[in-house]
Amino acid sequence: MARLLVVEDDETIGGVLNTSLLAHGHDVTWVRTGQGALREAAAHDLDLVLLDLGLPDLDGVEVCRRLRTQQPGAVLVVLTARTDEMDVVVGLEAGADDYLTKPLRLDELRARIRAHLRRGGPVAPAGAGTVELGSVFIDVAGRRVTVAGTEISLRAKEFDLLARLAADAGSAVSRETLMCDVWDVNWFGSTKTLDMHIAALRRRLGGTGATGLPEIVTLRGHGYRLDPPH
Repeated sequence: MARLLVVEDDETIGGVLNTSLLAHGHDVTWVRTGQGALREAAAHDLDLVLLDLGLPDLDGVEVCRRLRTQQPGAVLVVLTARTDEMDVVVGLEAGADDYLTKPLRLDELRARIRAHLRRGGPVAPAGAGTVELGSVFIDVAGRRVTVAGTEISLRAKEFDLLARLAADAGSAVSRETLMCDVWDVNWFGSTKTLDMHIAALRRRLGGTGATGLPEIVTLRGHGYRLDPPH
């Protein structure tokens, strides 16, 4: 039985989530504050957290960041009424693995939870080994990335996405293939999360200031391609 934490101060939304997830066989704890979430994370191992960003006591992004530190193996799904792209990027960069915008659709939410739990954590792509593209070195088996000799920290899905693109460096990889390989073959819902993770990955790599970086090229209507540096 998966252990889930619901962090939601809205009584109606929290009640619906709690009831629905309990009815589907999950072990659910519902808290209404950021402090409550951090206490639960300190006391128990969690499989998945549903985190509302609009909390009454702490900033939701900061709570997300601290939960990621406390529970590195848990899946963090942000629930938010904020729909601006930058808000989503900030949430993902704070450690979230996924996001859903309100109003929530329960069927989609439950499908995503099943997909995340079924996957059970990041999976290395076939042929896992090492890949070197310019100043970027990817140790797939060790799940490490170094840029110009300095190791950088990537979230689980960012690493999976980079490793998947690097496995076919120079070749176009469709959105469908990336969603299947990095998320789940039965992924249900918008694929915008792919674009958000690509944006975050570009920022992570570009933020190093290193030269000789591979380029993630957007292929409109198809997907992405990771080009080695020229």
